[in-house]
Amino acid sequence: MGGAMALTLAALAYPGMLGLDKVSSSPDRIIADTQWGPLTEQDRDFVVKVRAAGLWEYPVGQIGLQKGSSKAVITASQHLIDGHAALDTTCRKIAPMLNITLPNVASPQQVGFVNQLKSESGKQFDTDFANILRMTHGSIFNTVAKIRSTTKNSLVRALADQANDTVLDHITVMEKTGLVDFDQTLFQQTTPPKLPDSDLTPPPPAAGAPPGGGGPPPP
Repeated sequence: MGGAMALTLAALAYPGMLGLDKVSSSPDRIIADTQWGPLTEQDRDFVVKVRAAGLWEYPVGQIGLQKGSSKAVITASQHLIDGHAALDTTCRKIAPMLNITLPNVASPQQVGFVNQLKSESGKQFDTDFANILRMTHGSIFNTVAKIRSTTKNSLVRALADQANDTVLDHITVMEKTGLVDFDQTLFQQTTPPKLPDSDLTPPPPAAGAPPGGGGPPPP
């Protein structure tokens, strides 16, 4: 991978793809008792950030269908679209049940990913597409498993099951492009730069905005 790509990853990549690296000082604090089990701050953040992931990965999948120059990249793009449309449907369903407000805009970091890939074409697009998405999914894979193994809320547990399958699928299709620089992506996963919380957090929806509006359409 060239120096420009490495610099981009260093600037943008951080295992806050779903924002689960910094939930709060007390992520296990119960914020609500629901009929599906207690809801913690970490549980709530997980639902919000799964939604936020779809707000950038779904459009990146659409971009990949248009710009991808190999069959493998186009296939991976379709997997992004299908996976996040399904996850978004689940988030929209359970968020009102758990009294969780969903964002309608991705985080600044995630918007940066989209803008970068919008500006690229050809082999550069394919390479950056595969490496950015392999890195972000690799970074979050273990964290999704942690949510699945610790949550006491059955709705969050089911979402974690679905997210785990989706993330693994997306890791696999990125690797099948043959473009992943494992040394570089694994380095970025294990030694991420520190970014301000404001770059990792999707902004709250505007006052009066419909709950869960602005995301991927249903599958």
